[in-house]
Formats: sequence, structure tokens, C-alpha cells
Amino acid sequence: MIKHPIVSHEEWIEARERFLAKEKAFTHLRDELSRERQALPWERVEKHYVFESEKGKETLADLFGKYNQLIIYHFMFDPDWDLGCKSCSFWADNFDGIIPHLHQRDVSMVAVSRAPLHKLQEQARKFGWKFKWVSSFGSDFNFDYGVSFSADAIEREEAFYNYGMQKVTVESHTKQAAKELPGVSAFFKSDDEIYHTYSAYSRGIDTFNAAYQFLDIAPKGRDEDSLSFPMAWVKHRIAYDS
Repeated sequence: MIKHPIVSHEEWIEARERFLAKEKAFTHLRDELSRERQALPWERVEKHYVFESEKGKETLADLFGKYNQLIIYHFMFDPDWDLGCKSCSFWADNFDGIIPHLHQRDVSMVAVSRAPLHKLQEQARKFGWKFKWVSSFGSDFNFDYGVSFSADAIEREEAFYNYGMQKVTVESHTKQAAKELPGVSAFFKSDDEIYHTYSAYSRGIDTFNAAYQFLDIAPKGRDEDSLSFPMAWVKHRIAYDS
């Protein structure tokens, strides 16, 4: 038996209109937040980063292509793993269709992982992904941008995530995932200079998953409250039964 208020159409419209006022207020606050985000100061990228791609070695500047803006999804894929993180794969299932639209607004989008390039290419083939995915194997990039952590740093309790708000421990994540965590970073290129403009981690990347935004309007929402952790239900897309 459904335990939920059931009302007339007139009462439903009245309740919906009251909630719509809150939704509009939230939208206006989100617009203000976006303006403040774009007004944040930038930092110059001083280090020279090199990645492995299907084209060979590419620098951070190369990842922009012909665009002035670059968004990087920090995809969790430790060099020792056979497949990238299932949660990051959930996010990555959103990428291919939107990238041509981003290009129209002067934005390039690339995924970066520490696993060797051949592992990235093999997973992309299995999943049918076409987005650009490069390897930072042997580079400091993931460590410098706060998404990879050495076993020693974790052991010494010196590894922190999301601007120091979260200590990285084996206990706080699965043992496999402890050294890798997700994030999104944005960069701007002007002439020969590159600037780091923004990075988000943890729940800060929630809005970049379209499936979650659709689930949020479903009658049962994300329906994760009874799970051992919120994303316990997520599998690699090719592992679902249907």
C-alpha cells in the first residue's frame, strides 16, 4: 500500500505552485553562485605536464585543441586496476553527447587518468566511448590537483581531499579506491599562459551527472538511503543485467 498524500487536482496544483516558488528561488541562487564562481581569482599553471594520448605525447596546452577553455574530468583509474572506477564510469556515460555542444562555447573536455593509455583505450572500446581520454601515468598532475594519493601519504595520515575537508584513509573508502578519488577542474589559455580557474570534488561534482538529476525528479528520488553507501547500487554499465 502506498503511504503518500493523495489529493485532488486542484490541491495538487496548489502544492506544486508553492514548491515552484522555492525552485525559482534556488535557480536564482544558483545563477548567483555561478557568477561568483566565474569571478574567482585564477592561478597560473607553472609546471609542465605531459600526457599520453592516441596522438602520442601531448602537453596540457595541447589538450585545449583550438579552444581557450578546458574542462578535465579526473577519472579514477589506478595503474594497477583492470577497469576504471564504476562511479566515474557512471559519470563518463554522460560525456560523449555533450562535448560537441561544449565546443560551440569555446570549451574542450578531456578525461585524465593515471592508468596507462592502453587500459584507457580498452575500456573506451568496451563501453563505446569516443571522448578524449589521456593518461597522466608518470606525471604529478593527479597528485598536484588533489585526486591521487600515495600509499605512504595515506599511511602517515597526510593525505587530504576536497581542500583538506576530508582525510583520505583506507577505512573511509574501499582499499582499492583509497589512492584515487574523483574531481573536475577547469583551465583557461591565453597566448602561451595557462590558468587554473576552478576545481570541484566529492559532492561538488554531483551536478555533472545527468542521470542523478533525472533521478532527483523521480517519485522515489535516488532511493539510496537504505544502502550501505549512496552509490552501492552502481555498476559498470556493461555489467547490468538489463
